[in-house]
Amino acid sequence: MPFEHLVRDHTIYACVMGSRAFGLATDGSDTDRRGVFLAPTPLFWRFEKPPTHIEGPAEEQFSWELERFCELALRANPNILECLHSPLVEHIDATGRELLDLREAFLSRQVHETFTRYALGQRKKLEADFRVHGAPRWKHAMHLLRLLTSARDLLRTGALTIDVGDRREALLSVKRGEVPWPEVESWMTRLAGETDRAAAVSPLPPEPDRSRVEDFLLRVRRASAAVPAG
Repeated sequence: MPFEHLVRDHTIYACVMGSRAFGLATDGSDTDRRGVFLAPTPLFWRFEKPPTHIEGPAEEQFSWELERFCELALRANPNILECLHSPLVEHIDATGRELLDLREAFLSRQVHETFTRYALGQRKKLEADFRVHGAPRWKHAMHLLRLLTSARDLLRTGALTIDVGDRREALLSVKRGEVPWPEVESWMTRLAGETDRAAAVSPLPPEPDRSRVEDFLLRVRRASAAVPAG
């Protein structure tokens, strides 16, 4: 992996996501690691640019270059926004702390569209599984319910909470297939309606604070330009 050193030497923020961050881990759950690396500015002056993301080098590890990460967060990408709010931070430096200080700048009412669009796509897949196989992928159904709940609460409160808290057992019962599919569908429909209603009165701003994020990125790039590329 030619750019592995970017993850090894230039990671500014790394966290655990997936079931462990959501409070839904059970025996045998994977440890999904996500991170953000800052490619040294001089690397962008070459013909071969640094990658926007790197898979690995460890299993279940995925990292984004800072600019790409910020772009996706400004678009209200659900997976990216959740990374910024993980309760399980494994590594953070001064630049990473500045990134986390910008968490609110990325949040806007755009999350209604992006979270809902993602959830709708996942629900269609579950419905197709039910039609073809007589049952959905229960683990995916659980995570869809979690996502819908997170989106609703984010739009209601303006804060993104990752850990499911006291909803853990109810969600795990879905994963185990103990809740009939019609009840799960009804639960999803109810959450989708509550999310729509929350969006209409959400305390979140209409748009993210793009200029604040861009100022941060420019300042970080300038500082990096003064340091020799590794």
